[in-house]
Amino acid sequence: MKSIIALTLLALSSFAGAYEFEYETLVTGMNHPTALVFTDEKTALLTERNGGLRYLRDGELDPQEINGVPDVFVAGQAGLFDVLLDPDFIENQTIYLSFAQGNATANTLKVARATLNGYELQNVEIIFAAQPLRDSAFHYGGRMAFLADGTLLLTSGEGFEYRAKAQFLDNHFGKIIRINADGSIPADNPYINVDGALPEIYSYGHRNLQGLVLGENQAIYSHEHGPKGGDELNYIEPRKNYGWPAITYGVDYSGAHVSPYSSYAGMEQPLIYWVPSIAPGGMTLYSGQEFAQWQGNLLVAALAEKSVRRIVIKGREVLQQETLFVELGQRLRDVRHGPGGEIYLLTDSNDGQVIRVTAKK
Repeated sequence: MKSIIALTLLALSSFAGAYEFEYETLVTGMNHPTALVFTDEKTALLTERNGGLRYLRDGELDPQEINGVPDVFVAGQAGLFDVLLDPDFIENQTIYLSFAQGNATANTLKVARATLNGYELQNVEIIFAAQPLRDSAFHYGGRMAFLADGTLLLTSGEGFEYRAKAQFLDNHFGKIIRINADGSIPADNPYINVDGALPEIYSYGHRNLQGLVLGENQAIYSHEHGPKGGDELNYIEPRKNYGWPAITYGVDYSGAHVSPYSSYAGMEQPLIYWVPSIAPGGMTLYSGQEFAQWQGNLLVAALAEKSVRRIVIKGREVLQQETLFVELGQRLRDVRHGPGGEIYLLTDSNDGQVIRVTAKK
């Protein structure tokens, strides 16, 4: 336990080496940009919480929106979340969107698959809808990643008001989901033949999962918001229980205890927990030459801390942390890297920005 606590305290140490940073604000005026993915060397797709899907071309926002995005429920934290390319995107132009759909009294997290054709989505198909419906507009998760076998992982938050359900397998609250690219259920899913369990479930006991990436040797890393304190970075394995709300290092927003336990038999411990909360947003595994010393590091966008955490990691072992980009003073919703290794930051604001970070030459 002491090793985890120690890791949370060394984050302010600096080990960026000789890197100094140059910041370029490429875009302003977006509605809470939520995700970015590059489709080629010069073009990226950008999502906005209000349902906007846009192109970023050569560092400039295309003024024309892409049509055909499914209807999105926008309220509180509900909206359009992630955008992901199919592993065979170059051949099939297929993308995946995660989003909230419904209304204030009955809504849920969904995933749609569609063909990108210029400024229009075609062949739009809903391939997953979380069960049951909710009447809250908070804690959706909605991050996606493809495994090497072509199956799709999706984070599904516990809906804030439904936290007890994260410990039960008859619902999708507080779970990581695994499905095939067409929405069908993989035959080797861990709960596919378990009575009373939903077959899409891969892991459970999560809160509000905002980051999901694959590391070396297909290691799955996810992070999630704690309540007041207790944000976590986890190493994800099938069938494992990650404890929420039975164990936590945080307390309720009122200061009341969520649970008297921070560990319990049969429940996984985080690789890192953050107290006080940094409020982790998106996450990426760095790969590129712009910051060559950072190869294989995790970059975690932070909302409350207004930073990016760089995490040097090897399997389950966190070697060091560093806090970056605090001088921007921005709530950061997502962090990605471009084809050349330059870093892109999305700010969480009604006047949302896309900021490109390069190494000062």
